[in-house]
Amino acid sequence: MFQSLRAGLALCFWAVLHTTATVAEPVKIGCLYPLTGPGGLYGRDSAIGIKIALEELAKHEGYPDLKIMIEDSRSKTLRSLQIARQFIEEDDVDFLCGVVSSSIALTVTQVVQDTDVFFIGTDHASPSLTTYALHENYFRVTNGSRQSMLAGAQYIHRHFSTTQEAVSIAFIGPDYEYGYQSWDDLRKFLEINKVNFTVAGTYWPKLFETDYSSYIDAINATQPDIIVNGHWGLDLVTFIRQANQTNLFETSAFMNFDAGGNFEVLAELGSEMPLGITLSSRHHVNWPSTSANHEFVTKFSEQSGRYPSYAAQGAYSGIMVIAKAVKEAGGTDDPSALRAALESIEIHLPEDPSGFSSRMDPLHHQMLQVQAIGRTVQNSNYAPATVQLGDWEVFYPPENWPSLIESE
Repeated sequence: MFQSLRAGLALCFWAVLHTTATVAEPVKIGCLYPLTGPGGLYGRDSAIGIKIALEELAKHEGYPDLKIMIEDSRSKTLRSLQIARQFIEEDDVDFLCGVVSSSIALTVTQVVQDTDVFFIGTDHASPSLTTYALHENYFRVTNGSRQSMLAGAQYIHRHFSTTQEAVSIAFIGPDYEYGYQSWDDLRKFLEINKVNFTVAGTYWPKLFETDYSSYIDAINATQPDIIVNGHWGLDLVTFIRQANQTNLFETSAFMNFDAGGNFEVLAELGSEMPLGITLSSRHHVNWPSTSANHEFVTKFSEQSGRYPSYAAQGAYSGIMVIAKAVKEAGGTDDPSALRAALESIEIHLPEDPSGFSSRMDPLHHQMLQVQAIGRTVQNSNYAPATVQLGDWEVFYPPENWPSLIESE
């Protein structure tokens, strides 16, 4: 089984950093990403993000040697489960990292729970991993959908609470845990922000749907003030292309707060991307306008011939966080010390604006980061996309984040 499972596409990075680190053995990291099939671009982008992280670590003294193995999950739950077990039982890894799908991550995290292996989430966004399914060895190093929905609720409050009339909101998202959690969180945060709203309808097409016409017609029939879309990747591309054949974007304000502004979506749609719609993502090629973000985007472009999806910066973040935590813990021999280092970690990442560094919430093992929401404007600086986000509004993580989470 082991040989047949690994007969497909796999990558291995060996980073000997020539440092003065006291760690004798290399830190072994097993990463699960889809390199082929649905979501394959996210995995390929993640591999490049990991390579850029290793190049950055090689510039500095004191970091551990890293051996990174990447296996193709093909976005399959059973395959991911088998890979995770083999990483742990046969490769004796210190860390698992990656996983795009939240539903797959929920399966993988159970494998890690009763071991000394740490699971560093670099892509999936469901809050379930940091609430009811949380265990002491799981940490997420990128924005979760709950942070996105909080920022989205604040954005709606800012723009639609100027009248006494209730704003009508329709939600459409994928028919699985990520979509349900996004809608639950958005409603909760709208109520916390005292937004007067009504629900015009909720719609749950299956993941990887190919025909959204009946959903678009149903939404259009109600003409809500706001449509909040919870899709990502090619599902969102398909939805927008089909909605372009109607007047949906003319009659309602369209918003996607978690993954809509991903460069993959902008590049795939090109001039088909409507102008003036509200989107966000976990990383942007043109925000923040800092040297760190510009350097990351430029390096990625030089190495791949394309610009990065948010998955690339997420994977980069995962490796940088692991390296820093191992350095601070003095190695991987003491899980308690390593856990303490992860819980207190603060690190400046490409997605961080000037004066802010990503920091871990020690109670929920969720990295707290800034959420930038923009509107689509003409911008051909990042071909093949002809549209980028502009008119930015920036939302910092609140100081009372733990109490917001615990007030479920």
